[in-house]
Amino acid sequence: MLEFLKDVLSQPALLIGLMSCLGLVCLKSPAHKVLTGTLGPILGYLMLGAGADFIVANLEPLGKMIEEGFNITGVVPNNEAVTATAQQILGVETMSILVLGLVLNLVIARFTKYKYVFLTGHHSFFMACLLSAVLGASGLSGTEMVIVGGFILGAWSAISPAIGQKYTLKVTDGDEVAMGHFGSLGYYLSAWVGGKVGKPEDSTEKINIPEKWGFLRNTTISTAITMMFFYLVAAIAAGSEYVSTLSGGMSPYLFAIMAALKFAIGVAIVYSGVRMILADLIPAFQGIATKVIPSAVPAVDCAVFFPYAQTAVIIGFVSSFVGGVIGMLILGIAGGVLIIPGLVPHFFCGATAGIYGNATGGRKGAIIGAFVNGLALAFLPALLLPVLGSLGFANTTFGDVDFAVLGILLGQAGNFFSSIGIYAIVVLLVVTLIIPNFVKTKSVAINNYENE
Repeated sequence: MLEFLKDVLSQPALLIGLMSCLGLVCLKSPAHKVLTGTLGPILGYLMLGAGADFIVANLEPLGKMIEEGFNITGVVPNNEAVTATAQQILGVETMSILVLGLVLNLVIARFTKYKYVFLTGHHSFFMACLLSAVLGASGLSGTEMVIVGGFILGAWSAISPAIGQKYTLKVTDGDEVAMGHFGSLGYYLSAWVGGKVGKPEDSTEKINIPEKWGFLRNTTISTAITMMFFYLVAAIAAGSEYVSTLSGGMSPYLFAIMAALKFAIGVAIVYSGVRMILADLIPAFQGIATKVIPSAVPAVDCAVFFPYAQTAVIIGFVSSFVGGVIGMLILGIAGGVLIIPGLVPHFFCGATAGIYGNATGGRKGAIIGAFVNGLALAFLPALLLPVLGSLGFANTTFGDVDFAVLGILLGQAGNFFSSIGIYAIVVLLVVTLIIPNFVKTKSVAINNYENE
């Protein structure tokens, strides 16, 4: 039963569908609207996931060609890989932390001013895995580990969207959604940097394109052209003989072109899925906000924000990847562990960082903000490796910023102060929940946005 519950709660499509269903029931909607309003977000999220899987599948050969062509070896951050390793050691603990964390997120949203309901179930699962690994390496075990880890997961699920909601409102132009992704600190950092280096009115979406280049306004086409360049450069660097081992008999350079085109289609599928999610989820969530958790705000996956600034998606990805490459070179010169830029985190996190940087700083914000995010995706996973205990020996680590920041803080607190250091962080989270002035909660963020 617990295994089945874990499986359900780790499926973001089902989690979003259940929330939408609950909202429609609270609104006393007719049965046919409950059915369609429940299936819409589920199907939309499955479409988003299918697009993401298509993107990941076609990024994999690009990463291999880059490693071969430029002779790079090191650690590739990958949440799925390190989670699979952790499940062999801490499966029960991870599952228990996940369930408790999801429940406490709802309790916190109901009884505090942090009204954010975290709906990205697979990221909750990844965070539960990280917490079980770090807390276990710090000496906690059994019920103590589960209670502490569950509270940290539930608290951070409510606090992390609140930290940057003022930026999220700029991204969405006031739409009632929040960031529910554990790369959030990187996005907020990008937005902060963007506000220092540029102006929001110089948006990437207002780039003046001459009429003969007007076809580039089509996001799918511009994405395809950009990615064809990257794939062909990587294929040429790797050499036709190596690319032939990946192409399954297809001409090496035709394989590179087709992979780039499939990547662009994956992005288009993601956009379509997002539209399906938001069309039913936002109205349904009004029922939860009015009946179950007053003023609740859904915190959703980072890809949901892609349609708000589609040009910034590509700019953010490229800038973040460049930052990751430079970070890798700096680590190499310093004699540290080489963190090879993972195409998946740099695409999804880099693109989102570009969107947030653009919201506060326009084109400069998108470029420089995402570049800083790319540096963070290089340095932070390298610092996280030593605190992962036995998992640190795996040839991978968690890739997104929140995982690294929380992992490093908890790990170092545990290393230097044992369990006392862990409980000090728990107390800090409790104080933050009780005294919400430390973080701009929903009402404060909205008031600031409206005043601006």
